[in-house]
Amino acid sequence: MSFSRRNFLIATGVAAASTTVLSACSSGSKATDKNIPSVSNAKATNIPVGTKADSTGPAPEVPGAVKGGTIYSLDQFDMDHLDPAQIYVATEGAITRPILRGLTGYKVDDKGGAILVGDVATDAGTMKNGGKTWSFTIKDGIKWEDGSALSMDDVRHTFERLFASFVTEGPRYVQQWLVGGDKYKGPYDGKHLDSLEISGNTVTFHLTEPRPDFNYTLAMPGYGFVNKKNDTKEKYDKRPFALGPYKIGSRDIGKSLTYVRNEHWDPKTDSMRNAYPDQYVFQFGFELVASTDRYIADKGNDQYTMSIFNEVAPERIAQVMTNATLKKRVLTQIDAVTYYWPINTTRIKDVKVRQAINYAWPHQQLQTIRGGAATSALATTIFSTITPGYEKFDLYGTDKKPGGDPVKAKALLKEAGKIGQKLVIAYQQSDNSVKQAVAIKNALEAAGFQVVNQQVDKTTFYTQIGKINNGYDLFAAGWSPDWPAGYSVFYPCWSGKNIGDGRSNYAQLNDPSVNKAIDAAAAISDINAANKAWAAIDRQIMELAACVPDYHSIRNWMYGSKVGNVVYDPGNTCVALCKLYAKK
Repeated sequence: MSFSRRNFLIATGVAAASTTVLSACSSGSKATDKNIPSVSNAKATNIPVGTKADSTGPAPEVPGAVKGGTIYSLDQFDMDHLDPAQIYVATEGAITRPILRGLTGYKVDDKGGAILVGDVATDAGTMKNGGKTWSFTIKDGIKWEDGSALSMDDVRHTFERLFASFVTEGPRYVQQWLVGGDKYKGPYDGKHLDSLEISGNTVTFHLTEPRPDFNYTLAMPGYGFVNKKNDTKEKYDKRPFALGPYKIGSRDIGKSLTYVRNEHWDPKTDSMRNAYPDQYVFQFGFELVASTDRYIADKGNDQYTMSIFNEVAPERIAQVMTNATLKKRVLTQIDAVTYYWPINTTRIKDVKVRQAINYAWPHQQLQTIRGGAATSALATTIFSTITPGYEKFDLYGTDKKPGGDPVKAKALLKEAGKIGQKLVIAYQQSDNSVKQAVAIKNALEAAGFQVVNQQVDKTTFYTQIGKINNGYDLFAAGWSPDWPAGYSVFYPCWSGKNIGDGRSNYAQLNDPSVNKAIDAAAAISDINAANKAWAAIDRQIMELAACVPDYHSIRNWMYGSKVGNVVYDPGNTCVALCKLYAKK
């Protein structure tokens, strides 16, 4: 997730939408229409650190915004997790921005830019000891939904409960870095972690290694605050306690989630969030065509509706993007995510077999199913094109043969003595995923594989593939850097230290040379040198063929005509929910 930033892990199985004019069946990452954003030429994401003044509320008013009304959503599925400690999927991070708060966060401007600021903290933190010590002072007036004040016991408890055994899905950075964290088991037996120091309204973190980017780490939704008195442990995942401008009013799991105002939220304490609508009503169970058709019709409450996850359906791209009126109601954004298919290296151990999968991959066919070149750029790297450190390379001939090279793939299989190699492939239960699964099966079987496709429930997909013994050889995944740096791409997804149930090294790659390179790159203080090192690691992993890079996404979110100020949050890689308003 890992905005999220994996937050930023972003759930797959949805087709990215076109941006303007549909361009069918291009073979590569270059846009074929001047109106399509160029993924290959996109600028790297830059999110600077703001000042104390930037961290001081209230948030700037949105020009023309009005208070009141309801904002609705139409999306495919409900959230698997709402407990911040369990949040490591971008959609979960996005939907909880109105109810959860953390020490730091991203302040979004009206042009889609962002800066890092203090959220509950008075600023973005004070670094000492070369980055091994970080201190944050809590603002006055921060209150929970029941009117009680955010206490320093809540602050300590939030970070100590990250070590509890039931927390299996969230980010692991803080647990990894806090001194003594390797032996700590959580606060429920009455023990505290000494490396979390509380003095007055200030919390200080003592880390095992220099982390000059620790304040960015804490902006992840996975480090949102938890109310100690109302901590229901595992049950907290279904009903978290709110600290933001909204709280959960009702929830019908799998169908709907409603937010109502948190009357104890003080906008003077919050520089990031506006709170214009009276409520949000998130509605689940809508496939892409269904939601797109309702946006096109734009009637009744659908005029006040947007989507967190659903984009323009591939079947409707030409209709929407060649219609000037409809196109005005589409937010287009090149995303920081790279979608790829991890190959389970504990099951597919022969590198030649993994390389054969890469050569056989039907990139162009899948791109067409997603809606053509206007929906995405074909990926040949793990790095996204807008993550600092990205360098272009293509080890498996994708640019020259985007439809795949079954002859080369079969030759590698024959060389390995693995003609007829069985592959069990997991994919989500969605209309688009089914179409892609068929194309993948056909391409791989043409190259000499035997393919078994297995559907997995979309609401628990990442939980299932995140299990060590998941029984799958190949599955769809995606990753946005947790903050704009190579560390937050390669450590969580490719370090052998991050293998375990609920972890995000889905390929279970545990290669000593890769592990050593990741540790070495993490210790480089010079940004340019570090970026070069991360680019080299990208190539190193692809030489091992531990995954199949699929595509870089161009997001296109459609919305109703009476939803105001639909802007992008680059820190959390989503629509900025707290900037929306319902037009009168």
